[in-house]
Amino acid sequence: MKKVILLFAFLFTVSTSFISCRETRNEDTDVEVTDDLDNVDEDIEDAAEDVGDEIEDGVDEVDEEF
Repeated sequence: MKKVILLFAFLFTVSTSFISCRETRNEDTDVEVTDDLDNVDEDIEDAAEDVGDEIEDGVDEVDEEF
């Protein structure tokens, strides 16, 4: 029983020392991530418009054939 308690005490000590050494988030990083997400959003919209245009072209070709 004594070994189990000592093991838990050791694990608690080790885990708190690793947690306390973590780096904090920088606000500049958050801004960069937001900018990157905005760029991804624009890229997705452009790709969706391109797909829509291709679908319309395909429908027009099918209408011309029939």
